[in-house]
Amino acid sequence: MKKAIFPGSFDPFTIGHYDIVQRGLDLFDEIVIGIGRNSVKKETFPIRERLAAIERLFENNPKVRVAIYDCLTVDFAREQNAHFILRGIRCVEDFEYERNMAEANKQLGGMETILLYTRPEYAHISSTLVRDLYSYNKDVSEFLPKR
Repeated sequence: MKKAIFPGSFDPFTIGHYDIVQRGLDLFDEIVIGIGRNSVKKETFPIRERLAAIERLFENNPKVRVAIYDCLTVDFAREQNAHFILRGIRCVEDFEYERNMAEANKQLGGMETILLYTRPEYAHISSTLVRDLYSYNKDVSEFLPKR
């Protein structure tokens, strides 16, 4: 069984994240969406709220699970018996960051990282953008997955 984790803070989980999971399901038998605690980032949406929202999105898909974790991503992958880390990249800057993380995760735990390019129509969407718009009371629904 090919199992991957899709880690992130998902504050919030955008349409781009949703697309990466949907496309990842063509590659993996199971994907565990791991909502990690990031001590550097200030939360906009409570972690339990993010968990519930993502679970609702995938409630009819037995190939997707959602979990919260508070450890190194490579350790979370091991706990989930996953051998792959799934990540999406939108731009060159993302690639540089993800390449470094992939090398560290390979060295620390033997984890392979699979990178999927974001579809062009979603490349401008980030959780940071959505949080900023939300903080100014703008409608962000077009950037979020439809339930």
